[in-house]
Formats: sequence, structure tokens, C-alpha cells
Amino acid sequence: MKNFITVSARVAAVAVFSSLLALPAQAAAACKFKANAPDQHVVVKGDTLWDISGKFLEHAWCWPQVWGLNKAQIKNPHWIYPGQVVYFDRASGRLSLNKPGAGGSGSGTGGDVRLQPQIRTEGLGRDAIASISSSVIDPFLSQPLIVEANELAGAPRIVAGQEGHMFLGKDDKVYVRGQINGGTSFQVFRPGNPLKDPVTGKLLAYEAVYLGTVKLRAEAKAGADVHTFVIATSKQEMGIGDLLMPAPPTAIVNYVPHPPDSMVDARVIGIYSGVTYAGQNQVVSINRGALDGLDVGSVLQLYNLGKTVVDTTQAKSGWLKTDKTMVKLPDEQNGTLFIFRVFNRISYGLIMQVTDPVEIGDVAKTPE
Repeated sequence: MKNFITVSARVAAVAVFSSLLALPAQAAAACKFKANAPDQHVVVKGDTLWDISGKFLEHAWCWPQVWGLNKAQIKNPHWIYPGQVVYFDRASGRLSLNKPGAGGSGSGTGGDVRLQPQIRTEGLGRDAIASISSSVIDPFLSQPLIVEANELAGAPRIVAGQEGHMFLGKDDKVYVRGQINGGTSFQVFRPGNPLKDPVTGKLLAYEAVYLGTVKLRAEAKAGADVHTFVIATSKQEMGIGDLLMPAPPTAIVNYVPHPPDSMVDARVIGIYSGVTYAGQNQVVSINRGALDGLDVGSVLQLYNLGKTVVDTTQAKSGWLKTDKTMVKLPDEQNGTLFIFRVFNRISYGLIMQVTDPVEIGDVAKTPE
């Protein structure tokens, strides 16, 4: 596996990397180091790429640019580990694992201690620092919280329970009808609220109420209509009519924070944790997804949607005699959103910084 490119190699390849990054022009122009940025940072357990980036940069999503990462490396980065040192090379305007002027391929820690490059497996290796903390987002990575309409139509469903039970829990048998396509492990969910685009009113998907998991006991035999499953885990009681979805593979948030490749103009359509307003480290959903150019690690700026108000001064000013003219106030920037799970038309994001509460209808855009 490749290791981090040396500083000298990055300097020689700046033009190539810049073209590969394809950052929006306004985003690239906004990438600046903090005036009080440190010369170095020793990586410790619990750090995230976002945390480290925030020590050096005005905007965390500038991380790929100051490392000289191309698009493939953003999606599959060479990870940083506790004990390594991130250096700020002020002369080249880059971050590096090499001490400026050292010219080596390792990461020095000062004095006579020197960390040598280590070969790491692709993806998030054990002990490698993640893009963002997983403590809040873990349930959103493994559960079917968004279900699109076409998935509902063909989903296997529970048609009966053990001994006629209407409500079912752990270790109960359930009988399932529908195509399981050789699968043996499924998540069980119940369709919830419809999610509509707040601008067009178009139905995008449904929230899914996660109920638990089931394991296949016996597949339907010839002439039989149902498969036999056993409830392996139960978060809520299951019942007749609840639906099955294949259990997804364990997700790893290993994309580097970066702006989207294209301009995205989205709205907040959902806030989780049962609250009306969202703040720091809370999860929201937006009405844009993979079909709109978003991927895991995309960073958007949040804005409170400017309200439309009546201009009550118009008649008094003598400009016009009519009143009730509506005036749209400007959107006010109030935070940053890290996209960590992407569906076709909807994405989940974690609020990283916020100055004012976020509410449904607020705006999320490509950084400016």
C-alpha cells in the first residue's frame, strides 16, 4: 500500500492535484490557514480529521487541498494514527507528516525519536483516526432509517407470528412472505412519516422505524408460501405487516471532509432526537443525495432560511399607496454540516458547528 506522499513530491505535483480536486472556485479561494495555526500537532487517540483540520484551517473541508489529495484519495485516504505528528509547512502552505526541511519519508516527533512509515490496509484500520466521531452517528450507519417507495413495494413482510401472537419479541418465530434472494439476515422496519421536498412537495422517501433483526431458520420449500425466521434482536415489538430489508454491511466513515464537486442547494427536511430545533452534534436529513452529487464526507454550509415579511413602511414613505408588499430577508449562515450517509435523494448530516438553532426548512449549500 502507498504511504503519504512526501512534501517535495506534493510541491512538484500541485498543478496535477489541483486539477484532480475539481473544487468549486469559491471553495478553493476560501481555504486559508488560521493566523494562530500551530507549527505541529501530535495525534492522540480520540482525535478526528475534523478536529485536527480545525486546529490549522479556517474551514475543515479544506483538508484535501492542503494535503494535495486527489478524488480517489479523498474516498480512500491513507490514514493518520495516534503518535504521528502533523506539521504545518508554512513555506509550501501544506500539511505533512514530514518535518519541514527534514526531507524524509517518515514523520518525526522531534528530538531523536522518529516514526517510520507503516503499511496500512485500505479503509479505516484499527486505531486510525476517523473523519468525525462515531458516537452520535453509529445508529444512522446501520439501520434502515430511509426507505424509498420502490423498496417498499417488493419488500418481504411478516404475515404471521408464533402461535398466532400479534406482537413479537426476541426469540419468537415469525413467518415471512416474499423474495429473500438467498439472504439469511434481515432488519425489520415499519414505514413511518413520508419525507417530502419542502420546495416542490414531491415525495422523496419514507422514514423507517427500526424494530430489530431476524435470522433465517428455514427457507420456504416447494409448494410453501412462507419462510421461517427467528427474531434475533428486538428494539421494539414487531407485528403482522412489518417489512424486512437485508442487513447492510458495517459502514465505515472513512471519507475525508471535502466540498461537493458541484453546486448543491438543499433544505433540511428532518431533525432527529425528537426535537424541533437542532444544535451541535445533532443529526438532520436534507433533500439532496447521490443523484445530486453528494457523497460521504461532503461538507455543506448551513443557513437559517430568511423569512418573508410585510413591508409596513412602504405606504408611510410615499413610494406607493398600496401595502402588504412581501419582502424576503437574506439567508443567514449559521453552521456547517458533514454528510455521513447518502441515499439517492436524501442524505444524513451531522451538525459540526452552529451559531443559531437549525430548523426544518433551513438551507444547506456548497461552501462559499
